[in-house]
Parts: sequence; structure tokens; C-alpha cells
Amino acid sequence: MIRNGHGAAGGAEPPGPEGKRAVRVWCDGCYDMVHYGHSNQLRQARAMGDYLIVGVHTDDDITLTVDGRDTYEEVKQAGRYRECRRTQGVSTTDLVGRMLLVTKAHHSGHEISSEYREYADSFGKCPGGRNPWTGVSQFLQTSQKIIQFASGKEPQPGETVIYVAGAFDLFHIGHVDFLEKVHGLAKRPYVIAGLHFDQEVNHYKGKNYPIMNLHERTLSVLACRYVSEVVIGAPYAVTAELLDHFKVDLVCHGKTEIVPDKDGSDPYQEPKRRGIFCQIDSGNDLTTDLIVQRIIKNRLEYEARNQKKEAKELAFLEARRRQEAQRERESNCDF
Repeated sequence: MIRNGHGAAGGAEPPGPEGKRAVRVWCDGCYDMVHYGHSNQLRQARAMGDYLIVGVHTDDDITLTVDGRDTYEEVKQAGRYRECRRTQGVSTTDLVGRMLLVTKAHHSGHEISSEYREYADSFGKCPGGRNPWTGVSQFLQTSQKIIQFASGKEPQPGETVIYVAGAFDLFHIGHVDFLEKVHGLAKRPYVIAGLHFDQEVNHYKGKNYPIMNLHERTLSVLACRYVSEVVIGAPYAVTAELLDHFKVDLVCHGKTEIVPDKDGSDPYQEPKRRGIFCQIDSGNDLTTDLIVQRIIKNRLEYEARNQKKEAKELAFLEARRRQEAQRERESNCDF
């Protein structure tokens, strides 16, 4: 077990209210390619108690046991089962579909065509499958979603304001390691992450990047504990106006290539001129490109896994419908 050292001292379990026993919450999943939907699930689960334990398992089914039973049947019967509300508009299946379909339909300002929706929704599914637990739906950003993820705290006197910028696409452990290093540069850091517009990212990344649109990337970055604020649609060049507006003390960039601005200028020339620019080595070589390459390489294996899982879940749903119908008939016979 890996214990999260943040929060209570040394990662120790906090006491419950008024000295009562702490409520321990268990939450599990595959958490493959962690996105803001997973973050929202964990946020909801944490709010149900005092101490959250997260189980990460392999690619075996999470909804069914080997003999086809509901994985959570025992805890449901014991009255100890709760469900988190699903975050609409995001799923690992959808994100993988975007990588493989190589379209820009998911970018902000692009309307999702019926052809894309039909193809993406059937991606990796068994023929005729209509599983309510998977599928593609368009993400709709709301102010409430942002409030749920945002800290709402402004920089305080004595805090060091650190600015970082980028796409932060498919927010992954490489990004987290970088932000952790940035966060550790000051005793009292206030980290601001500037996220570029989809069209800007596509200009310097090409292909169908970013895989996640600006609204989705915003929630993913806000969910990171090392980030205090996010600039939604930040300018590519770190300007004097931006630095002065946020009273930035330090500007950081990773070891990835710095692509020149459209006019050929260095996007970090102003913070360099002020002597507040530094490059950070996160010690992690994982990039969004590597994740996409891995998915493309293992496409057939991924599709086969999804189809097998889909078929099992559909069979389980049909069996459950039959059981409910049988109970209803028996109940009617009693009268």
C-alpha cells in the first residue's frame, strides 16, 4: 500500500468528528489514463467520510466476478454501498477513440458530427452492444464544475507566485512530477498554470492535438493539488502584461522543446529578460506523445479487451433483467 503523505501529518488517519471513529471509504477502479472524471469520483468519495482508500486493480472486469456475479453484491447486501455520480462527457474509451480516429471534432468550437459520434460510440464494442456504462457524450462545461475543482484561494502576502504554461494534454504523471518540482521551489508557493487554446496547441503540436479540449484540460489541471489557479486560454507568449497582472515571481518550463511563437520569437523572452525564468527537470520522461503511441501500438489488444468486457456486462444486465422480471411475476402470483 502506498500512503499519501499529504493532508494529515505523515499520512496518518485523521480522527472522526468529536473523537468518534473515522469513517473509512473504499473506492476502486482501473484508473487507466486518469482524467477529471476519475478525479471527480475520488472527490465525491472523499466527501463521504474522513479517510479515503483507493484500490487500483489490473485489467480484469470490475463489474463482475469470475462466476458472473456483481462485484459489489456483498457490500450492497450489507447496506455499505454508495455510488458516485458519473461525470458526463468523458471516458477512457472516448479519449482512446480520439487518438485513433485522428479527428479534431472534440476541440472547443467544433461541433461533433453524427458520423464521429456513431463511430466513436461503437469503438471497441461488441456488435450490437448498447452498454449504459460506456459510450461517448459531449462534454458541457459549467461554472459549477469549475467551482467543484477550484480552490478559490487568492495569493497571500509572502507567497511566491510561480507561472507555468502549456497544453497539459491527457494530464498524466509526467505533468504531476513537473508540477510537484515547481511547487517545491518555494516555501509558500502559489502555482498558476496557463492553458493554451486548442487551436494554439494544434498549431505547435500538429495532428489532432490536443486530445482533450480546453475545458477538459482545465478540470484535469485544477484537480492537481500543486496548482492554485488556472488561466483558461492563456497567451502562448508570456507577456509583460501577464507577468504584471498576476505579480509573477518565477516562470518555469520543463525540458521539452520550446517552440517559437508564430513570428519566430521566443515565447519566454520577457521572463528571461527579467531574470525570472528557469527550466525544471521533472525526472520523468513520460509525454502525451508516448501515451498516444502506446495506445496506437496496442490498438487491437485494446479493442479485443473492450469487446470482451462489453459482452460480459451486457450478459450481466440481461440476467439481472430476467431476475427482476421473475421476482415481479412471483410477487403478482402472491395476490
